[in-house]
Amino acid sequence: MSNIEKSTALDCIFGRRSIRTFTNQPVQEETLTMLLKAAMAAPSAVAKDPWRFVVIREQKVLSDLGSGLPNGAFIVRAPLGIVVCGDRNAAHGGLEGYMVQDCSAALENMLISAHILGLGSCWLGVYPREERQKHVAGVLRLPAGVEALAAVAIGYPAEKRSPRTRYNDSFVHYEAW
Repeated sequence: MSNIEKSTALDCIFGRRSIRTFTNQPVQEETLTMLLKAAMAAPSAVAKDPWRFVVIREQKVLSDLGSGLPNGAFIVRAPLGIVVCGDRNAAHGGLEGYMVQDCSAALENMLISAHILGLGSCWLGVYPREERQKHVAGVLRLPAGVEALAAVAIGYPAEKRSPRTRYNDSFVHYEAW
């Protein structure tokens, strides 16, 4: 990989920012499929792939969802919402920790892919807030054993944000703490 290719790949990471305002342009089915394929390209412990996704386009469902997410009222104005869920029974050893890590990797792939595809997105935390998990589970009628971890608002951005990193030398330790 050349330095230009490396730079382009890193630009995708640094350029991904949380977008909270969207145009009315719908996200096409082909683009949605690509986002989900990218999410499911993530690594998972022992390749158990415990992630599950609920795709939401209906305004009523987005509104119901947003009503229980304190910092997520903007999801109502997004043309697309995706709730990332984890199936604990599918996770390696049935362990919550693996489920959360695996689904977080899938979620990050989705966020970066959205940026690459010209979309804006914003991650709304659901897990580990029990009241948020119960709200989302009720709105989406999640089956037993499936837990909502995050909701993602997705659409074509109506705002522009500059690339950045939050690199901090004081967070890095070598050989030992």
